[in-house]
Amino acid sequence: MTQANQHPATAGTAATRATTEPAKKESLVTRLRARYRWLDHIIRANESFTRNHGNHYAAAITYFSVLSLIPILMVAFAIAGYVLAGNHALLAQLQTGITKSVPGSLGDTLNQAVGQAIKSRNTVGVIGLLVALYSGVGWMSNLREALTAQWDQQPVKGSFVKTLVLDLIALVGLGLALVVSFAITIAGTALGTLLLKLVGLEHNSWAHVLLVVATVVLSIGANWLVFLWVIARLPRERVGLRSALRGALAAAVGFEILKQLATVLLRSTSSSPTGAVFGSVISLLVFANLVSRFLLMVTAWTATARENQRARPVPVPAPAVIRPIVQNRTGLGPVAAAGLVAAGALTGHFLGRRPR
Repeated sequence: MTQANQHPATAGTAATRATTEPAKKESLVTRLRARYRWLDHIIRANESFTRNHGNHYAAAITYFSVLSLIPILMVAFAIAGYVLAGNHALLAQLQTGITKSVPGSLGDTLNQAVGQAIKSRNTVGVIGLLVALYSGVGWMSNLREALTAQWDQQPVKGSFVKTLVLDLIALVGLGLALVVSFAITIAGTALGTLLLKLVGLEHNSWAHVLLVVATVVLSIGANWLVFLWVIARLPRERVGLRSALRGALAAAVGFEILKQLATVLLRSTSSSPTGAVFGSVISLLVFANLVSRFLLMVTAWTATARENQRARPVPVPAPAVIRPIVQNRTGLGPVAAAGLVAAGALTGHFLGRRPR
């Protein structure tokens, strides 16, 4: 037995309502939801996000994201150590770029970390890889569970080893998707710069503005592919790519906006000595939580689209339990005895008054 989802604005307008029943006045929100489908979709997505514990899952994803960041940086520094160990010019260029792009003493700290990574690249790489695998699988498991909940799917019960292997494969797949996305963005930017030099427009400001716009559009396109894979393939039960196209595009555009806001926030918090020390960590936490909530909200918005609405099974009621109560009594109770005495007295009274 199934019960189809009803439109919130028309759920109370049953055709069999009696004509004598007074009509209830609909609220303003109900009328607006009936008039604007996009508003009704957003409200349904927010209700689904809250019902499926979106904020709690976002907090878990944020925790594992920050926990995974350190070992991932350890592995990245180890790889950079192998590459930069024999290339002093590239090392000097990297340190100069870090000093210019990162304000305050944080740039010096990162340069020291790069130098230490080159010296201990073997140990850092092995330890970082092991810790990164452990924390990365935990992050992927929480992300998949959160996306599965937003699609309102039933949890899939499987063996621990099988779930671990699938989460590891998903983590590797996401890493490859991110590498492809970054490669597309970097290659497009490099080709755009080279094209400007070939046509002799590298000194024109309007050409650089067009290059920045093209880079942003290319970055959104690359992120679109990543979010499409995340929304449609990371849930425990895969969904159709067509149903996730609009949601992935919205996620890509929103992610680009969040990146720009995070850049402004990091610059503002790094202006003071205290902000240079703690501002980057706080900004990272805020950015990770905003991205997690936004991703889950977009997934809920995609899952609540009309083409993705499915009939929900009505829960089967609990079986009725019949428990007969049997009481054994050896004699009359005080109430029953008093009742019999009263009945006998009344009977004798009426029989005594009967004419002979």
